[in-house]
Amino acid sequence: MEKKLTFPLEDRTPLQDFYAGDFITISGKILAARDQTHRRLLELLEKDIPLPFSLKGQLIYYVGPSPAPPGRLVGAAGPTTSYRMDPYTPFLLAQGVVATMGKGRRGPEVKKAQLKYKALYLATFGGAGAYLSRCIKNIKTLAFEDLGPEALFELEVEDFPAVVINDLYGNDFYEITQRQWQKKLSPGVTNDC
Repeated sequence: MEKKLTFPLEDRTPLQDFYAGDFITISGKILAARDQTHRRLLELLEKDIPLPFSLKGQLIYYVGPSPAPPGRLVGAAGPTTSYRMDPYTPFLLAQGVVATMGKGRRGPEVKKAQLKYKALYLATFGGAGAYLSRCIKNIKTLAFEDLGPEALFELEVEDFPAVVINDLYGNDFYEITQRQWQKKLSPGVTNDC
């Protein structure tokens, strides 16, 4: 059975039905932001400057879409490495962000914050930026236009593919698959990847 999520969420209740390893599709409106936007958001929030949009119920996708080629809405829109946003993530989860999406593992502080604030971490497919851009139906710059592709965007997406990496219960899909792989290795063989 295919699982679907639509953002932004009114409350976190739907997230309870998603588990590490679930393949899902995302529709609705999500935020797109990379390092520089995260830094600016944190600066504004620390100075108690109101944001021109709400973070409550939002998914932040770690992406800086490339410029649109002729006849296209947006260029490649593949994920960037998530751990680069780790210093900002706990603070943004505390502001109401309910999910983040990128590629790669999250650090221990982010995992703790995800459990505390009941937030998911999703991954999408690196190297598939052109394919993923086809799931974007509209793009709007919300803030920090001077940052170019690192500005804060609102993406309207339809059937955007992802996998749940960290669920609300402390499970980590990367760790699960690593344990399964290690069981398949011959006795005495180690996997030091």
